[in-house]
Amino acid sequence: MQVTKVARMLAAKPIDTGDQQKSCTVMALLDGGLLKRHKTWLKADPPTIVVATVASLCQMLEKHVLDLGAMRVLVIDEVDFMFNSSKQVSSLRKLLTSYSSIHSRQTVFASASIPQHRHFLHDCVQQKWTKSNVVHVHVNPVEPMPSRLHHRYMICPRNQRFQAILSLLQLDLPDSAILFVNEQSEKSKKVGDMPTTTLLIDFLKSSHEEFSNISLLEEDQNFNSRAASLLEVRKNGCYLIVATDLAARGVDLPETTHIYNFDLPKSAVHYLHRAGRTGRKPFSEDKCIVTSIIAPEEHFVLERFKHELKFHCEELFL
Repeated sequence: MQVTKVARMLAAKPIDTGDQQKSCTVMALLDGGLLKRHKTWLKADPPTIVVATVASLCQMLEKHVLDLGAMRVLVIDEVDFMFNSSKQVSSLRKLLTSYSSIHSRQTVFASASIPQHRHFLHDCVQQKWTKSNVVHVHVNPVEPMPSRLHHRYMICPRNQRFQAILSLLQLDLPDSAILFVNEQSEKSKKVGDMPTTTLLIDFLKSSHEEFSNISLLEEDQNFNSRAASLLEVRKNGCYLIVATDLAARGVDLPETTHIYNFDLPKSAVHYLHRAGRTGRKPFSEDKCIVTSIIAPEEHFVLERFKHELKFHCEELFL
């Protein structure tokens, strides 16, 4: 939705092809089923740009509603995230090898965090997902973490984390913040445990009147519910969001000044993306803070993140 909005803004200016001006149209294909108007639009006036999830695009292609024969540029964003799922890899392989020709298109793989990027390039060529004359654009490899972010950590026993996050929020009084929680495990779901996201929201709402309006962003929400949450957040301007790593990639909320890691991220890449949800407002001098609550035995993990991402992190005492 965000990419579509920006693409339409950029496409508003007509393209001057010399003898005539041609408008650039942008279609969004999002998860949630095919709409009749999409089919009608595609037949009547094929769009110049299609913004889609891989799943929705493959669904269109399987039903022969869309043909990529005329496609000239294919951009796959957050490509490293897709390789975490075998289902996504399968859909991506079909998209790159079966549904479109490598000889008639330019392919762009993009991400803020491709680990072992040279090995990744080699694999892409070997799998015939891209041509052998691939160009590698590596931006800012020395400082992956923006220098304007201030990193803190607080050592706290696991059974005291709820009180710790409450104390931090009361200390900082952030106007706009995201609290990141790790996804619930399948084992926890099977035994019927309440998700940490729900427990945290209930605790904060019952602890302080100021935290009565908290938004939720997680995998188990349907598309419409997630979209409604983001719409409400953008409309209010000030917000407190409890989220899983679903919100760590792509979500553009420039007002965000505080990130809290209620659970330590699984990897340095996850830390990078969570931290990247703040400090996004151009030319702003607001102090942007990333705070992690860690158990004593997790301290070495945070040290590893600091070394890998080259950032300084100071201990916070309450």
